[in-house]
Amino acid sequence: MNTDTKMIKADCLRDYCCQLFKQVGVPEAEAYINADSLVDADLKGIDSHGVSRMAIYLKRLRLRIVNPAVQLKVITESQGTAVYDACNSMGAAAACKVMEAAIDKARKTGVSFITVCNSNHYSAAAYFAEMALEHDMIGFTASNGPARIAPWGGTEPLFGTSPFAYAIPAGKELPIIADMASSVVARGKIIMAAKKEQQIPLGWARNKFGEDTTNAQDALEGSVLPFGGPKGYAIATMIEVLTGILAGSCFTTAIKDLYADFDNPTCTSHYFGAISLEAFGPVQEFKDTMDQFIVSVKNNPKAKGVEEILLPGERGLNMKKMRLQEGIPLPRITLDSLKYEGEVCGIPYDLE
Repeated sequence: MNTDTKMIKADCLRDYCCQLFKQVGVPEAEAYINADSLVDADLKGIDSHGVSRMAIYLKRLRLRIVNPAVQLKVITESQGTAVYDACNSMGAAAACKVMEAAIDKARKTGVSFITVCNSNHYSAAAYFAEMALEHDMIGFTASNGPARIAPWGGTEPLFGTSPFAYAIPAGKELPIIADMASSVVARGKIIMAAKKEQQIPLGWARNKFGEDTTNAQDALEGSVLPFGGPKGYAIATMIEVLTGILAGSCFTTAIKDLYADFDNPTCTSHYFGAISLEAFGPVQEFKDTMDQFIVSVKNNPKAKGVEEILLPGERGLNMKKMRLQEGIPLPRITLDSLKYEGEVCGIPYDLE
């Protein structure tokens, strides 16, 4: 293992990040959610959305560009739908409360859909979709964000990377969980590459002149490419409509960059939803059928060089199990950042 990487126990990391959040005014229960969502991303190997984000979250909280305590206002509501104003609250903590509301609505109506305006970055989307699993529901969520992707055929960024996720329960098998951006890669991975002064693969992004690039910093100044060309662009378009526009909020270039604009709220929008299995038939029958489906997929003849066929989310869940035992590998640059934040907050650094 790289000597600049240390294995950190998830519990210790979560507790440390929770203390940092509390020190800048986040209520204890919400501090835990914010910290847990980041650590959960690291546990699953989604390092671009893990504790490497602590520094920017804390900076915005200190500058009071983000409200430390969650406030939610109902703009409009029906039995199965709602539009909430997150009042510039921390994204993860607000998202958790909204997903709970979506689950509660689905329990009564079978299906729910809630849009949220005036929120902030909420880390990895699957964290909230997965909340539906323990209630025998299918969960889903998506978010818009600052302009990163140019419209297909264009050169200037207009759409966010538009992350979306879903989580589907199973019986004896692992649940199916997908979490992805509509871009070829999450921009957080390019940010991580830039921090480490590493190149990125060709085909991830273009520079500000619309030229393909392997330079991470040039990519950050340019645009990320959508996955599948016009198909990813089409998905980003739909997510923009179902988040910012449906919520009557900001969209495309009106959304501010949390890494670049320290004067204004980001005005990010999300959607959340849940589908109750019970509303469509016997729950156990669905789970048994899902198990059959999953086994049929995994038993499909394997291509040359493939040892195992994995379902969406399986790799991350397996990694989470391993990292809960062995620890989370954090690079020196992230550890140094966390140590610095502890010094600023007056919290003893005890991760190493």
